[in-house]
Amino acid sequence: MRRFFLNLFVPHYTNNYRAKLLHHESLLLVILIFFFGAFTLNYTSKTFPSVLGISSDITVSDLLNLTNQKRTENGLPPLSINQRLSNAASSKARNMFTENYWAHISPGGTTPWSFIRSAGYSYVYAGENLAKGFTNSQDVVNAWMASPSHRKNVLSGNYNNVGFSIQTGNLVGEETVLIVQMFGSSSESQTPPAISLEEEKPVEVKKVAAAIPLQTDQPVQEPEKQASKPAFLTQTKVQNQIKNTPAIKGNLVMGSAKIPPAINSGLLTKNLALIAISSFIFILTMDLILVKRKRIARAVGHNIDHILFFVLMILLISIFTRGVII
Repeated sequence: MRRFFLNLFVPHYTNNYRAKLLHHESLLLVILIFFFGAFTLNYTSKTFPSVLGISSDITVSDLLNLTNQKRTENGLPPLSINQRLSNAASSKARNMFTENYWAHISPGGTTPWSFIRSAGYSYVYAGENLAKGFTNSQDVVNAWMASPSHRKNVLSGNYNNVGFSIQTGNLVGEETVLIVQMFGSSSESQTPPAISLEEEKPVEVKKVAAAIPLQTDQPVQEPEKQASKPAFLTQTKVQNQIKNTPAIKGNLVMGSAKIPPAINSGLLTKNLALIAISSFIFILTMDLILVKRKRIARAVGHNIDHILFFVLMILLISIFTRGVII
């Protein structure tokens, strides 16, 4: 067994002084294994979603508590969760998956305020934060707080209500978790229904196809109503004309509850890729050290170039697999 691993990972006379894994036939085998593994993971996630699929440790109660913690630390009153805003957030999340977009405004021009009004929430001020691809609530709130514009929404003194939706679906061919946070302050003619945290559940929805998202780094706040193009991203007082809306009865609606899969496909894929790349970096480093130490002459080389390439791959994986906010 020891000789097997030496032959596989370490330059030795048994492998012509080049680790067996660095030989062309071994590299071809590794590539084939990766293609087969990717096909197997994709097939398993579609056939057995309860075993392999996207999952997260994000809950409404955690998002609410962390949001209010940031507000309290900055001398602001806590927000109360509102069922109408949560319904609006849920509708917005479903619409994003259905119409295949990743933006505050739909391709058809539907704004966040349309979802809020449709949910029966009569507002004076309103705002929206979006996030996707995160695995826990703390990282979501930290990302919002690290962005000046999202932070402005979280710490705005104009809001007294908030609603959340946590849903999963397919965006750009990738399973992801989508988080919608909607803020609001109701008009005096409306008494917004509050809900208890006992009614909240993290949720997921059925997979739907998605197109390439429209990227932006800004959250949105309700603009002043105008006949011409509205100036988004500017917080302005707005008087909504919906009045005396009947109260919504029932529990908080945020999607269809679903037991999370046993294995998180996103983390599994990322970890396997990082392990494989790290292994090649280790092998190339060992090869470089031993060949120089033993002064072995050979025609192949460029280990430093290969190591730098694999380090770049790790950086790219870390960047493109982390959560995104808009």
